[in-house]
Amino acid sequence: MPLKQALLIRQDLQLPKGKLAVQVAHASIDAVLKSDKKIVQAWLNQGMPKIVLKVKDEKELLEYYHRAKEDGLAASLIADAGKTVVAPGTKTAVGIGPDEEEKIDAVTGKLKLL
Repeated sequence: MPLKQALLIRQDLQLPKGKLAVQVAHASIDAVLKSDKKIVQAWLNQGMPKIVLKVKDEKELLEYYHRAKEDGLAASLIADAGKTVVAPGTKTAVGIGPDEEEKIDAVTGKLKLL
């Protein structure tokens, strides 16, 4: 059973590359910590496949976050501390899974790669 993780990042914030990378990393790690340990182990054994996808704004980010949760997927919403580029509490990224590729694609399949 192929597994993967999806990481969503807001495009309207126009984050510098380094800041974007850190927000995606936060989303990845936090979602893994919220995931089923057996699925995480299997995902690790598969090489930790992941994709980074773009959403246009906070509204779309939240829509995908809530849809993932409703579909029973582990999901993490990242709100920035606001020490550098964005205001405190700005929602920047979402991590979904790892979980079965089909389940992830059912939620995120229409989004474009970053």
